[in-house]
Parts: sequence; C-alpha cells; structure tokens
Amino acid sequence: MAGLRNAIYEIVSEKGMTVDQVKETIEQSLIAAYKKKYGVDDNAVVKFSDDLENVTLSSRKVVVDAAEDDLDWAHEISLEKAKKLSPEAEDGDELLIPIDLTGFDRGSVQSGKQKAQQTMRDIQKDEIYAELKKKEGQIVVGTLQSEREGDCFIDLGRTQGFLPARNQSQRDSYQKGDKVKCLLESVVPDEKNPRMLRIILSRTSDKFVERLFEQYIPEMQGSEPAVGIAKIVREAGFRTKVAVYANRSDVDPVGTCVGLGGQRIKTVITELNGELIDVLRWDPDPATYIQNALSPARVAQVYIIDEHKRYAVAIVDDDQLSLAIGKFGLNVRLVHRLCDWMVEVKTKEQFAEMDVSKEVRRAADQLFDSYEGEEEEIPAEGEAAEDEQYEEQEEEELQLDELPIRPELIKKLNFYDVYSVEEYIELTEEDFANMTRLSAEEVAEINKVIAENVDFVEDGGQEEQEEYTCPNCGAVITKDMTECPECHVGLSFE
Repeated sequence: MAGLRNAIYEIVSEKGMTVDQVKETIEQSLIAAYKKKYGVDDNAVVKFSDDLENVTLSSRKVVVDAAEDDLDWAHEISLEKAKKLSPEAEDGDELLIPIDLTGFDRGSVQSGKQKAQQTMRDIQKDEIYAELKKKEGQIVVGTLQSEREGDCFIDLGRTQGFLPARNQSQRDSYQKGDKVKCLLESVVPDEKNPRMLRIILSRTSDKFVERLFEQYIPEMQGSEPAVGIAKIVREAGFRTKVAVYANRSDVDPVGTCVGLGGQRIKTVITELNGELIDVLRWDPDPATYIQNALSPARVAQVYIIDEHKRYAVAIVDDDQLSLAIGKFGLNVRLVHRLCDWMVEVKTKEQFAEMDVSKEVRRAADQLFDSYEGEEEEIPAEGEAAEDEQYEEQEEEELQLDELPIRPELIKKLNFYDVYSVEEYIELTEEDFANMTRLSAEEVAEINKVIAENVDFVEDGGQEEQEEYTCPNCGAVITKDMTECPECHVGLSFE
C-alpha cells in the first residue's frame, strides 16, 4: 500500500487526530471489510510496518490434519495446504495467511469505508466530549450559525452548541454571524443519537452572571480572591441581585464590584444587554441582610417577626414603597429568594395596622418615636416603667414548653401562636375547630397534662365572704344565707 505514510499524516493534519487514532481507523475499516467478505472477524490480524509505509491484513488459522470437507474453513486450514505455505507447518500450529486486499468486492470495500468514517466520528466525538466536559459551567464564545423557532445553533469550532429559546433573555437579539457569549451548561450524549453530542448553552443562568463578574473583576480571580459572591438571584432580562462579601477587612466588596464611576458593573450590564444589576453587601445578620437586599430602596428598619418561619417586615417611607416592592413585585420577590426569608414591605401606617406580637409592636413604637425625634420619657424614681411592668407580667405566664407535653404538640400549638398555658385555656371551641393540625385526641392529651401539672387559683380581686355563727345552734353561716343550714332557723343580717 504505497503512500500510506503520507496519507496517514495528511489525515492527522486535516482532522486533528493522532497517528495512533488514524492507525486505529484504518485497522477497523480493514477488519470491517474482512468480516463483510468472510462473515467473521475474530481471526483477522492487521499489522503496520515500522515506517508506516505498508499495512497487511492476515487471517489466523489453525493447521488441522483432516480432509477439506471436515474443516471450519474460516478458522482452520488443512495440513496439506499449510505445507505449501510453510514447509515446516505441523498439525496444531497457527498460521497467519496474508489476504489480498485487491480481492475485496465492492460491498466489502464500502463496508470498510463506512467503518472508517464511523470510527473517525467516534474518536472526534470522544475528544470533543472530554474537552468540553472540562468547560461545563464556564463561558464559551461562538458564532450564530442558524436559528429555528427561537432556538439558536452556535458554531463552537469543532462542534455545534444548542442555545434554546428558554435559555435566552428577552433582551437578546442576534443575527447570523454574530458572536455570542454563553455559559456552557451541559455536555451529554444525544438521546436520539448516542453517537452525537448535545451541547446545551445558556444566557439566563445565575452562574452566567457569576462568571461574568469573575471575568471583569480582578479581585474575584485567583486561588485566594479578595471578594467573593455569596448568592445570585435573577429574573433574566429584568433584574439581578448579587450579594458579595470581602475576604479582607481593607476591601469594600460593593465598591470593588461597581468600580470607579460604575465602569465595572456597566461592562457586565452591557454583556447582559442592559439588564439591571443590584450589587449589595452580604451580612450574617438577617435584618441587615434584608435591608441591604431591598436596595435601591431606602429601608428605615427591618423587624424579625418569626425567626422559625423566617418571616420579617421591612418598614419604608411612603415614597420608597413602590421602589422596594418593584414593578409587579419583582424586587421583593428577588429579596425572598436571595435571603431565603418571607419579607413584607410596609409603611409606618400599614405596619401599625398589622396584628403582630406585643414585643415587636413595642419595639416598633420606640423606633418610630426615636425616628421622629421625640425624646423617650424617663419614669420617676421609684416608679416602674411600663415596659418593665409588662415584662414582669410576661414572666408570670407559664409557658407550655415548661410542662411535660410532647415536643411535636408544642410545635403545633406554636404554629397557631399559642405559647403559654394562659393563652391555651382562653381558646374557644371555635378556635380548636380551626386548628386542623391538632386532632381531638391530641387536645385531650394536652388537657390531661395541664390538669395534672397546673393548679388554677381563682382571682383574688373579689372580697372574701365573712363568716358568722348561728345564734341558735352555733353552725357556721354567711351573709347570703336566709336560714341556718343545720337548725333551719330564719336568719336576718343588720
């Protein structure tokens, strides 16, 4: 096979394959042709010369001292024929019998060509898969090749990526030949054709924004970045919120990301075709974090209403309410996702109408008094302040978790804002009917525990009745009696 070496290196140059991969392709194609002609391929042997100038295809057969009609012609050769090929051949030896490649018919040759093409495609697919798999979650740049029903096909060089319409922002608009920057979301074998790759791209992923920040902000690069991203939430095409933190005390994370005159953040916004981006400081304190997250609105105060349910209320001035909530509630929805808290935004007047706990209400009143510039009234010496009286009154209440009530029942009662024994015994039958999480058996169990562990004392505010003795028999009588309970003599009190 003259000129084989040059042909091999020409394929190496054109296809970007290695010499071994080209040799494997030739080998597989020859074996495929052999199988087409002889029906088997388990005894086909392909060998290349050291200088790659020649390749041979041989058939490995066992020498058998038997008649031709009794042989497995595909795997065996008679001793008589073997002696003609090799005079030293003996029964049981293995011989490599050269195959004349020019003797293959058209069908065998075509089978070999198809196998060669298939092998080359598989090799290239494996290479591309290994290369792109390492780039998952990273930014890639390609050229818009075609578009069909909103889905875009991006030329990535050696292969094609798929940018579905669902992964595009409504701000994105491209023409054929435009450069497109995307996040390489996933690389998987195609479900319909496992020999092909399905390369999914995205421009709506939160990770895409994170990678853009890392690309344009040097302080986020390297093994020990000065600034890190705590979390990103996004409504692609509308608004993105990025919570950042500093790994060094001398670094302002927000200012670093925004840049001098806003140049750095403008670059990212340009990449997102004008999508708004809020950069805010992450904080371990939920109230402070929520306040930061509601930017660009100014927040007067944030109250943690229920830490277990992660429910908070943010107080803003009237002129900041619409900005804090955002168009169609977008801003506050992003805050929910960013902070993992349910946040309600209220004005002072709206908050005053809310049914919240006394502790939060009292704290709010103090804030508003301070916020409006009013001085706090100091109680006179020896006179208890109203707050202190309230706290003493609260301390007198017996909490349900102080009794031997099962924890799961305590949680159910707390869900309905019932925490003390006093609050429990004030519940009506209608209240219990609305507590769908509590069964009748559980209510009976709670009642039993309370009855066994709590002594109820009647209100001592009423005057105790005075006791007298009957002038006739000496029995104990009271003013409300009209006759003695013992001797039944008539009584009259003056």
